[in-house]
Amino acid sequence: MSTLAELAMVYAQLSLLAFGGANAVIPEMQRQVVDVHHWMSAHEFASLYALAQAAPGPNMMVVSLVGWRVAGFWGALVTTGAVAAPSSVLTLLVTGVWYRFKDAPWRKALQAGLQPVTAGLIMASAALLIHSTTVDWSAAAVTVVTACMFIFTKLNPMLILGAAAFAGAIGLAG
Repeated sequence: MSTLAELAMVYAQLSLLAFGGANAVIPEMQRQVVDVHHWMSAHEFASLYALAQAAPGPNMMVVSLVGWRVAGFWGALVTTGAVAAPSSVLTLLVTGVWYRFKDAPWRKALQAGLQPVTAGLIMASAALLIHSTTVDWSAAAVTVVTACMFIFTKLNPMLILGAAAFAGAIGLAG
């Protein structure tokens, strides 16, 4: 099977699992790209994710960057289309029923059940990225301090991220 076909299959499947957006399937995306298909290292994947998050635009830009890294322009096009099309078509097909039964008990139960699933998937993504990028104790310390600042202070997130980036730039991390 060609690389483009493999990219299409992987990302079409991820599209249907991405409750909460592309960030919810980062662990499976990383497993497929790094461990199953060996298209790149875990560190390369984490770098592409960081680049996608730093750039303005949708959080799914990591999909296009992975496609670009694996198969150039056509890889980016295939992965972007494969991750967008299946979930969009499914949403289009289900929307009428979803709104028709907006007060149904089964819908409320389904929504309540999907909330912790989405939160768990996103936390798994964070854990995977922390594991992939923590190369030594100083990087771990910067990660822990940054996370604590996000959780326990009301500082502007850009100030916190800027401080973490500065710590990395002067050699306190990594």
